[in-house]
Amino acid sequence: MPQLRLALNQIDSTVGDLAANAEAIVRWTRHSAERGAHLAAFPEMALTGYPVEDLALRSSFVEASRAALRDLAARLADEGLGELPVIVGYLDRSESAQPKYGQPAGVPQNAAAVLHRGRIALTFAKHHLPNYGVFDEYRYFVPGDTMPVVRLHGVDIALAICEDLWQEGGRVPAARSARAGLLLSINASPYERDKDDTRLDLVRKRAQEAGCTTAYLAMIGGQDELVFDGDSIVVAPDGEVIARAPQFAEECVVLDLDLPAAEDAPTGVVDDGLRIDRVVLSEDPLPAYEPERTGGQAERLEDDAEVYSALVVGLRAYVTKNGFRSVLIGLSGGIDSALVAAIACDAVGAENVYGISMPSKYSSEHSKDDAAELARRTGLNFRTVPIEPMFAAYMDSLGLTGLAEENLQSRLRGTLLMAVSNQEGHIVLAPGNKSELAVGYSTLYGDSVGAYGPIKDVYKTSIFQLAQWRNRAAEERGETPPIPENSITKPPSAELRPGQVDTDSLPDYPVLDAILDLYVDQDKGADTITAAGFDRDLVVKTLRMVDTAEYKRRQYPPGTKISAKGFGKDRRLPITNRWREHM
Repeated sequence: MPQLRLALNQIDSTVGDLAANAEAIVRWTRHSAERGAHLAAFPEMALTGYPVEDLALRSSFVEASRAALRDLAARLADEGLGELPVIVGYLDRSESAQPKYGQPAGVPQNAAAVLHRGRIALTFAKHHLPNYGVFDEYRYFVPGDTMPVVRLHGVDIALAICEDLWQEGGRVPAARSARAGLLLSINASPYERDKDDTRLDLVRKRAQEAGCTTAYLAMIGGQDELVFDGDSIVVAPDGEVIARAPQFAEECVVLDLDLPAAEDAPTGVVDDGLRIDRVVLSEDPLPAYEPERTGGQAERLEDDAEVYSALVVGLRAYVTKNGFRSVLIGLSGGIDSALVAAIACDAVGAENVYGISMPSKYSSEHSKDDAAELARRTGLNFRTVPIEPMFAAYMDSLGLTGLAEENLQSRLRGTLLMAVSNQEGHIVLAPGNKSELAVGYSTLYGDSVGAYGPIKDVYKTSIFQLAQWRNRAAEERGETPPIPENSITKPPSAELRPGQVDTDSLPDYPVLDAILDLYVDQDKGADTITAAGFDRDLVVKTLRMVDTAEYKRRQYPPGTKISAKGFGKDRRLPITNRWREHM
């Protein structure tokens, strides 16, 4: 059987930074060549970054992407890398689609190209366009209608892009019809909790359907609320895993494959109306060589480690890709701000994390002590600025009571944080979690201020779990656990009035989060949730809180998405809305 050494480069790209992305592709191509690769591949839209959103509708950006692709092909040849075919994702436009209503302006395409000997040997566009969850690809792209097949060293390689594997039909059965020896899919599939298992099952199934070895190349890094976790996979035709890349790390996976020899195959239109577009780069198989890289699977992260890594990568990407150097956190001594601080220290380094304790007359001594202890354990920069003088001035002027008095404390803290941010150049991190955001248990322009919410998509019960995991991981490495034990064990409280605890206003978090998971994440109705064993009155009360808090969530900053349905692009509900599920 012909042999082929494949290099899968799971790299991090930045949206819009064509020059830096091209530089990374050249650097990793050189690395692939040095390791003897015969084919190098890069993720979906690696040249432009992903997702580009409405940049796809700007003709100037589309043309810049096309020009960058041509320049990249020439540069690879100029630097002595032209003999190594390179597959790279980029933004293109259709040359044949006619403008029509309901179609994206400029007919842009989520495309990929094969670069070889200084030229663009083949281009193709994504066939299946996702239009669910965070994806709006019908808004941005027109689909491709070809089945691209590249013959390289006597092997036929069918090519696909991300959703082409996730949907039934299309390029997977077409690869079988084209008698391909390898199906290679380039992807930018965002991370979700437990998605790695779903992804593995998918690739196994598609390999069996295509009847050939299947390589799934993934992106890593972060873009706004999305995190990409890598985890590239190569699977044999029978579903056996040949190789699996690490999670949350750039990596070049190099793999020697024995693949079926190319044979006479059909031309013209095959499955799903796809037209085979075949390009021959080299007919003859390589001289036989001793395989050096036969596979291997990177160690898998346990569930809590995986989620925590996603939160770290998401925050780091947001900070660094937007040109910031440091972050600012209000430290209350509670579990939420403590976990955010730990994530921030791991993401950007403790020397770039600034924490401020802002006690009021209602702040307990243990909360002040816990904030200071967190700073000591992590090494972050720490100061204390009491808000009592500011609070007294407002109260003397306005005479506020009740909820207005409570919220004033939170808003004073928010104002103080933003003032320091403006003065010193840090970005503020909002510490709200998904449980609080769901039911509106937060103060607009108070604890909701900030540029980014690292735990925005993490339920409160998971907050405790992640904090315990992070401390345990530190102990196993012989390090000081970053989060004070008291922050984990004491009852959660906003401390805006004497003796206040969260359960004064909310159900116990395990119960609340279970209801929220059914309503928010799974879109179950009140009757279904009640039938699952929850008290009807509690369900009605909880759903009412969720429904009436949409205006708050709409004003909350972006934050790392780890669930299948985060607040934002995943879950889009009108603010003005009189429908009540529980009526």
